[in-house]
Amino acid sequence: MTEISYANVAKKKKMVRLGVLAAVVIAGAAFWFSGQKTTELTQDKSNTLSISGPWEITSLDPSKQGYILTRMQVIETLLNVDQNGNITPGLASEWAVSDNGLDWTLTIKDGVTFHDGTPMDIKAVVNSLNQSLAKHGTLGKASIKSIDAQGNNQVVFHLNEPYVAFPALLTNYSTAIVAPASFKEDGQVETLYGTGPYEMANFQPPHKLLVKKFDGYWGDNANIPFASYLTGHRAESRILQAKSGEADIVFTLDPSMLPQLDGADQVNVHSNLIPRTLFVKLNNGHPFLKETEARKALSMAIDRSGIAKNVLYAEGSETAQLLPSSMSKWYLDGVTNQEYDLSEAKALLAGLGWELNEAGVLERDGKPFRLTLITYADRPELATVATAIQAQWAELGVDLKVDITNSSMIPAGHTDGSLEVALIARNFGFIADPLPIISTDFSNGGGDWGTMNWQNADVDDAIAELVQTQDAEKSLMLSQKVAKAIHDDYPVLPIASYSQHTSVNSRVANFSFDPFERDYFINQMDIK
Repeated sequence: MTEISYANVAKKKKMVRLGVLAAVVIAGAAFWFSGQKTTELTQDKSNTLSISGPWEITSLDPSKQGYILTRMQVIETLLNVDQNGNITPGLASEWAVSDNGLDWTLTIKDGVTFHDGTPMDIKAVVNSLNQSLAKHGTLGKASIKSIDAQGNNQVVFHLNEPYVAFPALLTNYSTAIVAPASFKEDGQVETLYGTGPYEMANFQPPHKLLVKKFDGYWGDNANIPFASYLTGHRAESRILQAKSGEADIVFTLDPSMLPQLDGADQVNVHSNLIPRTLFVKLNNGHPFLKETEARKALSMAIDRSGIAKNVLYAEGSETAQLLPSSMSKWYLDGVTNQEYDLSEAKALLAGLGWELNEAGVLERDGKPFRLTLITYADRPELATVATAIQAQWAELGVDLKVDITNSSMIPAGHTDGSLEVALIARNFGFIADPLPIISTDFSNGGGDWGTMNWQNADVDDAIAELVQTQDAEKSLMLSQKVAKAIHDDYPVLPIASYSQHTSVNSRVANFSFDPFERDYFINQMDIK
């Protein structure tokens, strides 16, 4: 197992401090000794908040798995998102756009220091953003001509064409600001220096990392000296970590296993709705799925209420819409969330020439209605929901094979055309405004985590207009148009809005949950 240690880096930083402090007065020396007390603190369970989740971390590059690094408060972005989805200041104190929508100017906060002791000046910010632009990340969703410094504390993004949701892109982990020393000559990140309340202490990919309190943080200082993250691949292992107290906070618990925590006096379970939707992705170009009536029949054969109540243990979370009601621009009023009607579904397929054979499987032109659904184990409820859909479609006469695999197989199958059906839990909140995700996933033939082989010229035109218009009334009209087209044509089949189940040990105080899953708020917590 590879281990990246920060011991040598810390040693060099300490030597620099000693050289400077040798020249200062007694007050400076007293400050140094108080700082050394925190630095030399021995890490153990009593002073460490232990966190477990299903996600691996194999890289310190924000463009790859920066979502763990923002949650662990090592790196930060220019703009943030509050609990209601509003964009708020982050490392930038304010932002503005030119009248033509082509130039976005952000003012950088003063007094921010990277973990290596260097200041977060405008040169470092522009360098970090250009590194982000050169890699896979959200900045690529806008057509950026250049990123330039303006004066000593402003960065200007020059766009080739207007992009109204541009501030939302700057809330994503891939745009986090990191120190110049983080990058090697080829742009790769080997040693990470962010600006957050915690700095890297130890990194053991793909399962472990340890962070420690950064005393030079510009904002609210942390109370807990250390925090660790451990990957728990299996749902069974995470529930045991919660029950035993091995982990203080465990994210993404399997709903079916929650009753196991009923007798655990030291554990509290938090269930929070998040802007994530569980849906079935269909290959709309497949011979069995190319007709809208066939896709509608499959949708009507799904008992969403039954899945929400008996599989997800989240009664009322069923939905036939892509986005939750909290994203009101994209939510259609008056649409039923439970359209289960097996008789009508059978009639629709019969009208397309499908007939039951002796084995009870639908058949047309000598070919059985047989499909393979792939999903992934990172979110344990997906496997049980897939099994439920398999049973429900069997009643319709569809022979569905379920394949539990790696999540990377979904974009791979989309790209090579081999994917038939997939079950996905898509996060529409990892960017503050869902428009960048919708534009990638549902226009111009779709995307890896959206539609596949689905063309809708009206949707393409509406989204192209949406990304440029700043007229609120027009934006609402276009968003509703897109949402209605997706709902009526069934290119994907939404199943349920998502609840995140998290266990919190009673020794942890002031826990709060971020519905946009950007931050664990470690610096706001205490250990009793």
